[in-house]
Amino acid sequence: MADHTHVLFVEDDDVIREATQLALERVGFRVTAMPDGLSGLEAFRADRPDIALLDVMVPGMDGVSLCRRIRDESTVPVIMLSARADSIDVVLGLEAGADDYVTKPFDGSVLVARIRAVLRRFGHAAGAQGARAEEEPSGGPAEADGLLRFGDLELDTEGMVVRRAGSPVALTPTEMRLLLEFSAAPGTVLSRDKLLERVWDYGWGGDTRVVDVHVQRLRAKIGQERIETVRGFGYKLRA
Repeated sequence: MADHTHVLFVEDDDVIREATQLALERVGFRVTAMPDGLSGLEAFRADRPDIALLDVMVPGMDGVSLCRRIRDESTVPVIMLSARADSIDVVLGLEAGADDYVTKPFDGSVLVARIRAVLRRFGHAAGAQGARAEEEPSGGPAEADGLLRFGDLELDTEGMVVRRAGSPVALTPTEMRLLLEFSAAPGTVLSRDKLLERVWDYGWGGDTRVVDVHVQRLRAKIGQERIETVRGFGYKLRA
């Protein structure tokens, strides 16, 4: 049954591109498949997808560069595809703004599950705030006006707006969910595994580099000193 999700898929290998497109269409996704980065960018601009799958090594414009161009224009979720789990390309893709990555070769059902997990957390970024707020004990950082304040950092949990020293801060949905997790328990150390489970929906565990890179990206936007690394345990938000 179609769910009307539009996937942009950029992959230069004809066999992988066609097989993956069929696998995604079989579960109801609408797929725009392109063989190179330049045509992928054109397709993205012509018909904004719900999610983009970008192979790292594609001609014309590589997947990392394409991810940066997409991130400059949109917060559409991006999953990078890489042939090697230990490749520096994984980190480069995440630093460019990707939200997740999948290592090739991949099983079609695994890819579908990862796509749905990303879309689920993007579609419920605001809902995540509500869920965390319900868990928050009285006397926490929440205020009557729906604002959380940590030094010069202000988080409007109703409008989903972040300001630093009064100036708006543009966060991707993944970065927003990460900040919401930290702000729900300021001063509490959150392990990488817990953040993977809560933010990336990895109940089975996953690559903690995803967390580390996103924390670095969040720090760059809200202040390096705001999120503290607790060696051997994880991260915490300084109240």
